[in-house]
Amino acid sequence: MRRGLWMIFRWPLLIGLLSVFGLVSALLDDGLYDAMSWFALGIPLVLVGGVWARVPCAGVKQAEEA
Repeated sequence: MRRGLWMIFRWPLLIGLLSVFGLVSALLDDGLYDAMSWFALGIPLVLVGGVWARVPCAGVKQAEEA
C-alpha cells in the first residue's frame, strides 16, 4: 500500500503546529493565553501516553515466553 506524504506527515505536522501554538500563546499574555498554552501543550503528552498505554512492552513479552 503506497501512502502519500500527507498520509504520513499529517499527524506529526498537526502535533508540531499545536505545540508551536502553545509555546507562542504562553509568551503573549497571561490569563486566557496561559490556559490555551497549557491545553495546547498538554494534548501531545496525552497522545503519547495513550500510544504508550496501547503498545505492549517488549521486555514483558520476552519474560512471558521464557
